[in-house]
Amino acid sequence: MPAVDVKILKYAIVGSGMMGLEHIRNLIEMPNTQIIAVCDPHTPSLEKARRALNRVEGVRYFVNYKDLLANCQADVVVIATPNHTHMEIAEEVMRTGKHVLIEKPLCTTVSDCKKLIELQTDAQSENQVVWVGLEYRYMAPTRRVLQEIGRGAVGSVKMISIREHRYPFLEKVEDWNRFNVNTGGTLVEKCCHFFDLMCLIANSRPVSVIASGSQDVNHLNEKYDGKTPDILDNAFVIVNFENGVRGLLDLCMFAEASKNEQEICVVGDAGKIEAMISESIVRVGRRKDGYGSFQEYAIEIDQNIVKGFHHGASYVEHIQFQHAVHNNFQAEVGLLDGLLSVAIGQAAHLSIDEKRLVQMSEVLS
Repeated sequence: MPAVDVKILKYAIVGSGMMGLEHIRNLIEMPNTQIIAVCDPHTPSLEKARRALNRVEGVRYFVNYKDLLANCQADVVVIATPNHTHMEIAEEVMRTGKHVLIEKPLCTTVSDCKKLIELQTDAQSENQVVWVGLEYRYMAPTRRVLQEIGRGAVGSVKMISIREHRYPFLEKVEDWNRFNVNTGGTLVEKCCHFFDLMCLIANSRPVSVIASGSQDVNHLNEKYDGKTPDILDNAFVIVNFENGVRGLLDLCMFAEASKNEQEICVVGDAGKIEAMISESIVRVGRRKDGYGSFQEYAIEIDQNIVKGFHHGASYVEHIQFQHAVHNNFQAEVGLLDGLLSVAIGQAAHLSIDEKRLVQMSEVLS
């Protein structure tokens, strides 16, 4: 893990809901890091931030992010607001030249993601780090999977299978996450994490998507201003990559009665590796060792890492982010990564709606 410079980085947090508080908890524990401002228009959320920061001196609180940007000298802005607000806020933050970490999904549509990429290109701000919060890359079991693949444990990767069997969407402020117009759809909002992992593991660009999904169980009896939620609660998604690798996502959001919320399986011509995320176990099997053979590893999280949500991944993400800032590196998880993860989800929703294979060029053009 890279060492962090001694220069103190000053942070502003825009959005202090569940993920905003997660970032606050992590940043409080990081050396050479100071939170100087928090913004949230929702009073109860802002009060939760005050309580979390009650021992931190000099924090200023705002209800409007524009006031925050105009009145605090932060080095870094973390955007952890509802999905449909990312585009507007990120655009203004990027224009200031401040470093920014934008929570996933980057935006709710491909077109908005592309606007941010164009802005970054036009600004030509070489030293500005613009990072997308796809922190599942940094879960300890996932990192071990990536390391094993890099060492050639499975040979040439051919198939990627990711299963998430979990609980329904949590309640959010004003229930914004109950509708596709706010989230981008379940396969964008939640599953951008997994599509990002597929792209990373395949080491290739996605070319087509075919999906089947529905809203069968969750939120059907709920009403908001007379409207029933329209978010999918289960789906299968197959992603085809340029290099021939295929990825499969198996999502179910009414399967909380299970041992592992997430499982990752990668198969190559020389072997297979799988990670049981909740159990923090990785199994590696090599074909040369014969039928039924495998090695199992218990993956321990570094004791210096703040566990929090996502098995400590958010803390590791911030370490990597700071390393990029201090050393004038590009973001390890940049806007293109954010775009592709959203584009696959958008293509999957289109495939479900129109019951057909969707070329990625259709959503990326």
